[in-house]
Amino acid sequence: MTLQPDIDRRHLARAIELAEQGRGRVSPNPLVGAVIADHDGVIGEGFHSALGAPHAEVEAIHAAGPRDLSGATLYVSLEPCCHHGRTAPCTAAITEAGIARVVVASDDPSEHASGRGLGILRDEGIEVVLANGELADRARLLNQPFRKRARTGRPWVLFKSAMTLDGKVATRSGDSKWISSDESRQRAHHWRAELDAVAVGIGTVLADDPLLTARLEGVERQPRRVVFDSLARLPLASRLVRDARHFPLTIVVSRAAPRAATDALETHGAEVIVAPGENEPARVGSALDQLGAAGVGSILLEGGPRLAGAFLDAGEVDEVRLFLAPMILGGRAARDPLEGEGVELIADAVRGLTLDCERLGEDLLVSARIKEW
Repeated sequence: MTLQPDIDRRHLARAIELAEQGRGRVSPNPLVGAVIADHDGVIGEGFHSALGAPHAEVEAIHAAGPRDLSGATLYVSLEPCCHHGRTAPCTAAITEAGIARVVVASDDPSEHASGRGLGILRDEGIEVVLANGELADRARLLNQPFRKRARTGRPWVLFKSAMTLDGKVATRSGDSKWISSDESRQRAHHWRAELDAVAVGIGTVLADDPLLTARLEGVERQPRRVVFDSLARLPLASRLVRDARHFPLTIVVSRAAPRAATDALETHGAEVIVAPGENEPARVGSALDQLGAAGVGSILLEGGPRLAGAFLDAGEVDEVRLFLAPMILGGRAARDPLEGEGVELIADAVRGLTLDCERLGEDLLVSARIKEW
């Protein structure tokens, strides 16, 4: 079946819009919005608002109240769930409500879903329409972290950096405060609040002693702070460790890390995970496997250049957002945003699927999706 012109598209677009309202509050669950409409128009709306809260479909059914839904259509941004988790399956709620038709913007690639929900609805005699085209693309892009983790077990990774016009992220002495504008740094704090974790290398921590929290008024949750620190050099007096009992902190070490150092970090409230591997990209992959298994669905990768290069070499950068500031540093020893091995030929370069630009204060924000899940 295909979408009916205008009416279906309008209500499905609204469901996708509603889904956005759960951003930063529902992970590792997906963002989902739902609309119920009949010949009189919209009679119920809902979105998944918090982890463990009712799903969007159930919220929309409740919003419709006692009305007869036997002639109604449910528009939902993601395939309805059909398994028992924190809540009962939405397919059961849809069937019990007597809804006659369901229009879905995108599939759920999870092992326990992947078309099963749609099949159950069809078996119950409900007409099911799966959208395609621009609305389907929007719905899939809405849930890239959820989709990647469902398919690979690993978190979705957004690499963020601020650089000068000549592509530098720090002077030869290591000074980088501040290349980006106030507006750019505020945007980065919003990303921290939206994603599950923020990751840096030990070099960045030793140089800057960051806190890595989302410093925004009214923020509902803080990201897990993740430090890639192969030899467990993170000082116990650092701000990260001092706040480890208040804001989650994970230290990724190699097998070469001294046991006394890792024990001390754990005593101070940090979680330590050992990432085996013959090189840095392999250890990145191991760490992402473990973080994904622990429920981390998305990571804001903030550097430094060595860690960012290891992520790129591992093929684990899914999107890039660069703040380009109107200044020039020069100097052969000034820092580049990415190190690692890189590629030898232009033909082997990692290419973006999209390219978008936005003005933020004095800066230009350049964004590119590298992968699509």
